[in-house]
Amino acid sequence: MEPCPCGSGRDFAECCQPVITREREAATAEELMRSRYSAFVTADIDWIMDSHHPDTVDEVKRDDVESWATGSEWLGLRVRDTVDGGPGDDEGIVDFRARYKVGTQQVDHVERARFVRVDGAWRFHSVVEEEGPELVPVGPASTVGRNDPCPCGSGKKYKKCHGAAA
Repeated sequence: MEPCPCGSGRDFAECCQPVITREREAATAEELMRSRYSAFVTADIDWIMDSHHPDTVDEVKRDDVESWATGSEWLGLRVRDTVDGGPGDDEGIVDFRARYKVGTQQVDHVERARFVRVDGAWRFHSVVEEEGPELVPVGPASTVGRNDPCPCGSGKKYKKCHGAAA
């Protein structure tokens, strides 16, 4: 028995694997989200891309997804809340926290994800918050120099971005 990476406590072969391998559709938005997390853990990039909503999949770069999946050590998933997204719904929101590690930096990826049915199948549509997912570093903070790139990812120097307020 191989435990499912999604943390459901079920066997992978009976939990997320049949969804990832397309043996069956996810019955709920949460089940699709869990299968996507498991696909990140197992680096099944095809499923991550295929389970994206057709209206928003062009916003995602396959190479970036693959780098994130293979360059991270996936440490766990916790579903914090689910709004709608059941078998009788056409839309749903899943609030979750995925913990992973890149190098020595441990990160909590916190996201409220919107899922929409397409021809009866659940698909990941978008992140609910406009500012995107909240990435919360866990562990010792690194020091950022004034002339270093700002850790927010803006591309500006720290002193011209978030360092200006410090």
